[in-house]
Amino acid sequence: QVQLVESGGGLVQAGGSLRLSCAASGFTAEYYAIGWFRQAPGKDREEVSCIMSRGITTTYSDSVKGRFTISRDNPKNTVYLQMNNLIPEDTAVYYCVTDLNLHCDGLGSQKAHWGQGTQVTVSP
Repeated sequence: QVQLVESGGGLVQAGGSLRLSCAASGFTAEYYAIGWFRQAPGKDREEVSCIMSRGITTTYSDSVKGRFTISRDNPKNTVYLQMNNLIPEDTAVYYCVTDLNLHCDGLGSQKAHWGQGTQVTVSP
């Protein structure tokens, strides 16, 4: 059974850092694209970052490019999102997701598997 469990969220001041973890089980994460979405109150869910199978290619939304870094730890079957220089606009629930595809295109489709989410709150 595919399962994704996020952790690492919390409250941080603007300019601070957090590292989110997405622990995968039921499949070998390195063989598939895995990404992060976020949803702020009253807003649509948006894709933040994705890492392709084998970790060769990564993608970032314009709003986080240069501040966030996605990576894998294959022995731990875990994907990370390092978030630096956080701003209040980054406040949201962050979700880990996979469609069990090799690439990031169309991530978050109807067949996607989602984690339960972790809250990130950035204070001014």
